[in-house]
Amino acid sequence: MIARDPTLRLRDIAATLDITERAAQRIVTELVDEGYLTRKREGRRNSYKVHPKMPMRAPQAKHTEVGEILDVLLANQDPLDSPG
Repeated sequence: MIARDPTLRLRDIAATLDITERAAQRIVTELVDEGYLTRKREGRRNSYKVHPKMPMRAPQAKHTEVGEILDVLLANQDPLDSPG
């Protein structure tokens, strides 16, 4: 979701994934802390940047970059499916 819309609000992420806003915040914070995302404050909102060269966390996929997975996922999304 963030890869498609870097200014997406945590509230919208939570609603789309049917999780609490707190859980979405925790997940995004972990991704920022581990270097998968960079968070930048822009006015009253945050903007995120995905770091596609980061390796996947799972040991069996550590030789795969996050960007490779995102390319597959984003290529298979319906173009009419809006990010928010």
